Amino acid sequence: MELKLEPSRTALVVIDLQRGIVSMPAEPRSPTEVVARAAQMATALRAAGGTVVLVRVARSPDGRDGLKPITDAPVQTGDRSVPPDWSEIVPELKPEITDIVITKRQWGAFYGTELDLKLRRRGVDTIILCGISTNVGVESTARDAYERGYEQVFVEDAMAARDIEDHRHTVRTVFPRIGRIRSTEDVLAALK
Repeated sequence: MELKLEPSRTALVVIDLQRGIVSMPAEPRSPTEVVARAAQMATALRAAGGTVVLVRVARSPDGRDGLKPITDAPVQTGDRSVPPDWSEIVPELKPEITDIVITKRQWGAFYGTELDLKLRRRGVDTIILCGISTNVGVESTARDAYERGYEQVFVEDAMAARDIEDHRHTVRTVFPRIGRIRSTEDVLAALK
């Protein structure tokens, strides 16, 4: 089915395309490819009068605001220190004056941030999602957006995960139940 978008009611929500995360390996495509496609969509949506949201994850300097639950598969973080530029949005997606920049402290971009308020005040009811990691930040944000009633478009070729099977699982089992899966090409065509 052809994708139709009303740019004034649409936001591109770009998840965690920041220096520290894009420096790590990803599958099924490289972070460079994901960033390039996200930048294409951001340029097109801005030109069409839509909203671009750049989401990054960061911890407070003392690290005390991070989640630390007891889990069966703990995240291996190694050295808790990160370079000073770790949470900077990559240069290819440099925020423009009209963009919204959200800093989150956990996987999803809605909880504990102003994202929902900022989107609703702009009349946004449709979210285009992309970024890294498909099965963590993107999926968590997508689930929250679904529960808040947003229409969603998942740009599969503008996402990646640490493991190809994690990416595939989310794309095959979660996304079809809460939105539409499309390509960068589909989104660009819908914004013309």
